[in-house]
Amino acid sequence: MNAPLTWGQAARALSVEFAARAPGHDRDASFPFENFSQLHEAGLLSLAAPRELGGQGASLTQLADVIGAIGQGDPATALVLIMQYIQHRGMAPGGRIWPRHLAEQLVRESVEGVSLINALRVEPELGSPARGGLPGTVARWTPDGWRVSGHKLYCTGVPVLRWYAVWVRTDEAEPRVGTVLVPAGLPGTRVVETWDHLGLRASGSHDVIFDEVLVELDNAIDLRPPKEWAAGDPGLQADMTAMMGVLYTGVARAARDWVVDFLRQRKPASLGAPLASLPRAQEIVGRIEALLLTNERLVASLARDVDAGVPVPAADSGLIKSVVTNNAVQAVEAALSLSSNHGISRRNPLERHLRDVLCGRIHTPQDDSVHVAAGRRVLGV
Repeated sequence: MNAPLTWGQAARALSVEFAARAPGHDRDASFPFENFSQLHEAGLLSLAAPRELGGQGASLTQLADVIGAIGQGDPATALVLIMQYIQHRGMAPGGRIWPRHLAEQLVRESVEGVSLINALRVEPELGSPARGGLPGTVARWTPDGWRVSGHKLYCTGVPVLRWYAVWVRTDEAEPRVGTVLVPAGLPGTRVVETWDHLGLRASGSHDVIFDEVLVELDNAIDLRPPKEWAAGDPGLQADMTAMMGVLYTGVARAARDWVVDFLRQRKPASLGAPLASLPRAQEIVGRIEALLLTNERLVASLARDVDAGVPVPAADSGLIKSVVTNNAVQAVEAALSLSSNHGISRRNPLERHLRDVLCGRIHTPQDDSVHVAAGRRVLGV
């Protein structure tokens, strides 16, 4: 009898199928619904949820193994899956104050079917909440429930989301800030299909507009005075760094695999041998390996610390995020330098890998804020 697949093995098997469909979804900016059906069938949608809520309680190391595999095949799918995992991990003891019945319901739905959640935070006026400022999206208390109104951008995975964790401020005299959990499809909710970006085109990161959307009063999660959010959440940032790091390393690994195959097969008449025989090609592939190995070691050590309960300062995880994402970009650029016109042809996947990997620099925390925070820590200012 064959042993059941591990979570990582299941993800690697799915990744091959996802990779075959990725060019079409990228070309059309279409959403890969079929990928999430297969992730559900493999039991991977509830992987990060705490066991006491009905999930599988996977460690960050195990989650990173899955995300790295999926990211190598279809990074847009991996990005949506990261958001699911981040929200589910936030339900654990010590995370946000989730009403028990809501947490159990969301996990149960992800076990029973294709049910995902993501945080909706970015706004036209606010930009990224990590840069400060109160959200423009307002939750107004009424005797019947919260009335939510606002406009959110870059709502990753919205075509498949069943739940929106909406970052809001209350309309109280002293506003509080936090999350209101909004079921998708309620009256007053409108999805505007705006996503037409250079990379991660299949992520369905459209706008969502809320107009006096009524949700139950106990759907408010962890409303606090704004100053209490100023310190951020180092645990959340470490989780995000590990999973984003393996996603973009997966993209770079896919680029490495393609260029290695290209170098082995390409035999110019003037050379009479494969390009792989050239010392220059060997050196650059070696540099790519160094970048990938650095990333794998950095993320693995970060995930081990988190799994062992070792606190990771936000400045440290920020630096790791910056190093890993920039290493991934450099690795893909190095692969491109070996491929001439072939690398930028739409017939080949390398140009798509380049477009996708560049998105890594956009995610919070961005390089400037990372380096300022690290510099201030050292300088004591």
